[in-house]
Amino acid sequence: MARLGTPEDLTITPRDRRFGRGDRQDRWWMGGDAVATAFYNALSATFPKGEAFFVESVRRFRDGAPPKLEREIRAFVTQEVMHSREHVQFNKRAHEAGYDITTLEDRVEWRLSITRSRPPVVNLCATMCLEHFTAILAHELLGDDRHLAPADPESQAMWRWHAIEEIEHKGVAYDTWLHATRAWPRRKRWSVKARVMLFVTRNFVVDRSLGTLELLRQDGITGPKAWARMLWFAWVRPGMLRKILGAWIAFFLPGFHPWKHDDRHLIAAAEKKLGAPTEALA
Repeated sequence: MARLGTPEDLTITPRDRRFGRGDRQDRWWMGGDAVATAFYNALSATFPKGEAFFVESVRRFRDGAPPKLEREIRAFVTQEVMHSREHVQFNKRAHEAGYDITTLEDRVEWRLSITRSRPPVVNLCATMCLEHFTAILAHELLGDDRHLAPADPESQAMWRWHAIEEIEHKGVAYDTWLHATRAWPRRKRWSVKARVMLFVTRNFVVDRSLGTLELLRQDGITGPKAWARMLWFAWVRPGMLRKILGAWIAFFLPGFHPWKHDDRHLIAAAEKKLGAPTEALA
């Protein structure tokens, strides 16, 4: 299999970090902003179940992969398992701060039950599309310090750590998809991935919006006011979803690969801020 775009010198390094153990997290941990807190809490609610699904989907296609890709899959799995662990803890702190995220988690499980009923290669494709989402969100998060600036130090460090590793392994699911569909005509491969990405995007935007609104409801912010504040935060200022739109569109262009844009400089800069060793796990 041709390694389209993945740097040959890339090393995926699991960083075994733990955040916020024993700490009390403020209810509005994003600088006292209820909307920003709800947005990130709604995103975090998806990760434990979602990343377990990513691991399951990619690992199914590990056998027979080229040696470098097989090593990258192993490192990807290790990173994702640790991300799930830390978001379980983060979500627990949100619960202790007074939020009930059960309905958000149930919706994730419902979505995944539908996806799991599809063939394994479709599950892999959905994972590849969602991994592109997490990678471009991570790029924006690390590329603009204003996104995390209001957060408390431990939450800020956790999200920065997660973003580092999402960028680092952003090509693994895509390369696994290329390997799994290597006998497919190019037109079929593009058609399937485009349709799945459109489906995934609709669900991602709808579900994260509904999750944010539910958490705002728990803060007593409802109706048109909640919708207006959520849409302003997501699409205008700071406008995370607006800012990733160009990178999302790039997914549909001929010759796309996640590593066509090498953003490892963001990893290096974020690691300095994180102040953690980057030793690979045995």
